[in-house]
Amino acid sequence: MYDFVIIGAGSAGCVLAHRLSEDPGCRVLLLEAGPRDWHPFIHMPAGLAKLVGQKGVNWNYDTAPEPHLDGRRLWWPRGKVLGGSSSINAMCYIRGVAGDYDDWAEAGADGWGWASVLPYFKRSERNARGADALHGANGPLYVSDLRYTNPLSSAFLQAGQQAGFALNPDFNGPRQQGFGFYQVTQKDGARCSSAVAYLDPARDRQNLDIVTGALVRRILLEDGRAVGVAYARGGHEVTVRCEREVLLSGGAINSPQLLMLSGIGPAEHLREHGITVRHDLPGVGRNLQDHLDICTLQHSTQRVTYDRASELKTAFDYFLRGHRGPGSSNIAEAGAFVRSSLAQDERADIQLHFVPAMLDDHGRNRLEGDGYTLHACFLRPRSRGRIALANADPRADARIEANYLSDPEGFDLKMMVECAKLSRELFAQKAFDAYRGAPIHPARSDLSDAELVDFIRAKAETVYHPIGTCRMGSDDSAVVDPQLRVRGIGGLRVVDASVMPMLIGGNTNAPTIMIAERVSDLIRGVAPLPSSSGDAFAHADASQTVLAD
Repeated sequence: MYDFVIIGAGSAGCVLAHRLSEDPGCRVLLLEAGPRDWHPFIHMPAGLAKLVGQKGVNWNYDTAPEPHLDGRRLWWPRGKVLGGSSSINAMCYIRGVAGDYDDWAEAGADGWGWASVLPYFKRSERNARGADALHGANGPLYVSDLRYTNPLSSAFLQAGQQAGFALNPDFNGPRQQGFGFYQVTQKDGARCSSAVAYLDPARDRQNLDIVTGALVRRILLEDGRAVGVAYARGGHEVTVRCEREVLLSGGAINSPQLLMLSGIGPAEHLREHGITVRHDLPGVGRNLQDHLDICTLQHSTQRVTYDRASELKTAFDYFLRGHRGPGSSNIAEAGAFVRSSLAQDERADIQLHFVPAMLDDHGRNRLEGDGYTLHACFLRPRSRGRIALANADPRADARIEANYLSDPEGFDLKMMVECAKLSRELFAQKAFDAYRGAPIHPARSDLSDAELVDFIRAKAETVYHPIGTCRMGSDDSAVVDPQLRVRGIGGLRVVDASVMPMLIGGNTNAPTIMIAERVSDLIRGVAPLPSSSGDAFAHADASQTVLAD
């Protein structure tokens, strides 16, 4: 018998396991479908390029055919390992801006405005630059400057300046907009996943059990309350019970799927698959959002890229030199936040990730030669998709209907064209003269807007930020309330990116960790951390550079 059973040892689950097991009188079970995070490429940052093909640490999902992207099935990698996607991502530490969270609160997520969440970002963070009004320096999650950067990344920053944009040393500082190097979740040059940050310090606690290779089949319900789970491991089904709560932290795909497999979700859809309806909750699986990304690729005339780097030499130098050199790179070293001419408010609406290597189809299609890539995504898409069941088998993948570019007004597509045009403008700057070879994708640098639309439909991909499928709120269509309790079911919460009402302006890993930090206090009945004004961050972006028409 446990007090808490946590399903999923990803970015949120590891935080919950750490915080709840701090009470020695509280017994906690953490279940993870994947293995331990033993693989050396997890911990060497540049090893993320090799993790693309590691099926043992990746769910390797594919979407259903996307009707507005030429019917393509898009690959959605998600972490299936201790640490979840924080063990396979590019480690960029981004929070978004104050308005993102104030929007959550205005949408019914009471208590999740900027002033309430900033203290939990700071509690989680151990920033190498030290503490200030916007940063913490004593948390479990190490946030560092990159130890090594490629000369092409510096050229990208120069190109941004030449195009009229400012440099920004801290995307999580007083202003978000501008060009700069990303800070990364690294400790002494090694990846600092949520497993490293939160689980490693707690592994030896006698009141915390960690079980890997455990695929949860269903949540056990009695009299409208979650009382335990049934999971499969090693060919056997195991049933465990808990006295207080089941905490579902499977992520934006697996959390709604497991709710539905357990009989919680849209009644008609559950009946289609022969599942007994335990609680009709229509919002489960709805409100799926993701950042769609378009990559512009250019050949390099100089062999300074990572394309032909020796993996053996990189790893040897990294471990021999104390976690330094190219092996410590997160690959997506530099980036930018830009406010386009179509921006709806003062916030940036385009994010860039620059990669000094050729990344086609997430790096799975290896191209010959040397080159560089610019990822560009629209930060506030209006299109909405859903997660549905393919069948009633817990071993089967859920059906992912991202429904990209489906907003009736076509605004998302207009913004993706803006993203592609901005990428083209930046690659045309003088800073790239010494490196610029022939264009790769698109094959010409003079495409019309109509031709760019065709390019986007043929090549756009996810940038790995799915959220929203168990939306929190105060209305009847919300799946969880603002304390993340599943509406209509006792003893059950969802704690992961699926509860976000809408996408934040940036990467979603740090916000997911923040959510788990804050909810751990709610679960324990601890008084919330004092609110912070965050005034310097709330309005500074209003005066930043606007991309010209």
